[in-house]
Amino acid sequence: MKLSFSAGALAALTLMAVSALAPVPFETAKAAGLPSPSATVKIGDLTIEQPWSRATPGGAKVGGGYLRITNTGKEPDRLVGGSFPLAERVEIHEMSMVDNVMRMKPVDGGLDIAPGASVELKPGGYHLMFMDLKEPLKDGQSLKGTLVFEKAGTVEVTYTVRGMGGQETAPMQHKH
Repeated sequence: MKLSFSAGALAALTLMAVSALAPVPFETAKAAGLPSPSATVKIGDLTIEQPWSRATPGGAKVGGGYLRITNTGKEPDRLVGGSFPLAERVEIHEMSMVDNVMRMKPVDGGLDIAPGASVELKPGGYHLMFMDLKEPLKDGQSLKGTLVFEKAGTVEVTYTVRGMGGQETAPMQHKH
């Protein structure tokens, strides 16, 4: 497998790899009742569930934001941006494997949320990138930010920061 990344992409991928050490799928986190001061937020026909982020090592300049967005309406909407108090800017990114090469890129024009559909932002897929962090994200923090949608507008959400290794989360079920 051939890998080639810019310095910024390499830093972001390192963070994503750390985040993927013990990612907790949305349904597992929901079933485990993981705490989130803002577990569910509604704006218009959109429901935003369980915003969270992973703690970052000292000196990290990027962080990741994860959540689920459900559109219960009859019209599409689009996530076009947001804000995060410890970041200079928020970008919407996508990770994918193409020809055995892991790629991460910004999502041009925003992320579509189709009517009657849910989109999960999670490690290894669509996610928010908190760019140019002013300080590390620490396990246990609750940080308010915003999400901006093309039609529904701006909504405040609270991200719960979970530990880098995910040890504070519910144990994963294993089949032997």
